[in-house]
Amino acid sequence: MEQESNPWKTLREEIRYENDWIRIEHHDVIKPNGEPGIYGKVHFKNTAIAVLPIDSEGNTYLVGQYRYTIHAYSWELPEGGCLNELPLKAAKRELKEETGLIAEKWTFLGEQYLSNSVTDEKSMMYLAENLSIKDSEPESTEILQIKKIPVQEAIQMALNGEIKDVLSAATLMTYALKFPGLHLT
Repeated sequence: MEQESNPWKTLREEIRYENDWIRIEHHDVIKPNGEPGIYGKVHFKNTAIAVLPIDSEGNTYLVGQYRYTIHAYSWELPEGGCLNELPLKAAKRELKEETGLIAEKWTFLGEQYLSNSVTDEKSMMYLAENLSIKDSEPESTEILQIKKIPVQEAIQMALNGEIKDVLSAATLMTYALKFPGLHLT
């Protein structure tokens, strides 16, 4: 694919809000049609990390928690943020923190932007295998439930919309496509 040139022109950038995790920016721009306009951008300071742990029996582990931002309970893969550390190290930390699982084998599944119309949030997806279990160490903001289910069932949950978290669904779909021998029921 050809890389297109940038049709936007930024006239001015202003930070409207900032905390340890995000920065909200206001941009005065010239739009691609040549007219003046504005654009809001949410800059994420972390890279989002998702881990698909699969044990020797073909099971995965979902993490359930109440998500404040959507005011709903959500089943997801183990996930978290990566700030000032290598993404694989963050993936290992998040898997251990949320599930107590430690993996001997790691496979990078890919990277994505999660909502690139308003944010620059980048995500990385990992497959974790050859699992052993230790004690979990959830953060103070997390009251977690762990559900062990066949990976095929988790993929079906994403297809059915039962898993609504986009990074979890994308990781499960990427796995299903990269490993086509997987049989969905």
